[in-house]
Amino acid sequence: MTVSPPDAVVVGAGVIGAAVALELARGGRRVVVVDKGGAAGHGSTSASSAIIRFNYSTFASVATAWEAHHIWASWPDHLRLTGRRPLAAFHRTGAVLLDAPGAAPASAIALFDRAGVPYERWDTPTLRRRLPGIDPGRYWPPKPVDDDAFFAEPTGELGALITPDAGFVDDPQLAAQNLADAAGALGARFLFHHTVTGVDRRAHRVAGIRLADGTKIAAPVVVNAAGPWSGGLNRLAGVEGDFTVGVRPLRQEVHQVAAPGGYATGSGLGPVVADLDLGTYMRAAPGGRLLVGGTQPACDPPEWIDDPDAADPRPTANRFRTQVTRAARRFPGLAVPNRPLGVAGVYDVADDWTPIYDRTALDGYYVAMGTSGNQFKNAPLVGRFLASLIDRVEAGQDHDHEPVRHRCEHTGNVVDLGAFSRRRPVREGSPRTVMG
Repeated sequence: MTVSPPDAVVVGAGVIGAAVALELARGGRRVVVVDKGGAAGHGSTSASSAIIRFNYSTFASVATAWEAHHIWASWPDHLRLTGRRPLAAFHRTGAVLLDAPGAAPASAIALFDRAGVPYERWDTPTLRRRLPGIDPGRYWPPKPVDDDAFFAEPTGELGALITPDAGFVDDPQLAAQNLADAAGALGARFLFHHTVTGVDRRAHRVAGIRLADGTKIAAPVVVNAAGPWSGGLNRLAGVEGDFTVGVRPLRQEVHQVAAPGGYATGSGLGPVVADLDLGTYMRAAPGGRLLVGGTQPACDPPEWIDDPDAADPRPTANRFRTQVTRAARRFPGLAVPNRPLGVAGVYDVADDWTPIYDRTALDGYYVAMGTSGNQFKNAPLVGRFLASLIDRVEAGQDHDHEPVRHRCEHTGNVVDLGAFSRRRPVREGSPRTVMG
């Protein structure tokens, strides 16, 4: 296969890689995207719950999510595609963040105020009234469902922090395809069913990549957006020693059940519920269904894996029972079926669950990694982050000592991209869960 030299190669065609390709193409670069899968969004993206929320533990992450929300809310305008075609859609349902240690409302409110995120505080009576069917009991800390203590009486009652503008995207894989189509309309080329087996360099600069079929693609810029395969690609590039923050592949499951009575609102879609008190989260799905996932509570051993390709995509009975039983404790009207239904995916997880959007010690080699689990919502803006970073660094800015700052188009917030540095210290007390 012959591929004419592009200006940039993006490895990975998930929602992050497709967004990066679009913004690089909009900046005038000739882009080639390489993915071992069969189409855009067929990897981790397809297993995403696609929740759009704003509660994170740092300003940079809150400001990023709030800006990205505005892009999802005007998705056709962002894509600029012509002709009729299916588009992913954002559903504004609101999100309910139940009170829990480690998710203090005061901390979240301070960040929301700074970023301009609207919110409400609900006390327990309001929570009962606004979300019929909920049990507002305090059960902290999360416990295994086989532990007798799981069914102990509550020790108090919870309030909640509400963000009315939160919600979810109905089809994450389609969203990635939309971004790929928009990039393709600007000349970006997508090479599917191709595995990267080497990263070429010339002295201290990247020179391109090699594929399993022997193809060499020369390029002065390579972006690693390979999801759970990103660590392996870094090893091929010889840059892993340049990072103070590690990444590991983590297998995760998201389950589907019938929504309990009282959960749906007048729109037919209930709010996203983040329940750190019990260790679960849930969001509406079409057809009166509910998606249920976990928040990595300390009582659940993580399922780290060595080979993302070997991960079983089928849900397991044990994890299904664990996560859905927790959801049923919060919503007693929720039935726990005997047969698991859902999907399993592999997350690309950084040590502190904060992504890495950065350059590396190999000039021209950039990373958008550690993103799985909580960065789908930010993907359209991440494309702009990487485009800004690449433009500035290639023009000579020393991002390691003078971090690039990105001014958000819709909110006016300024995000210091140094917050996503590969060399950042892992903050003491950082959540180290999918909540970021």
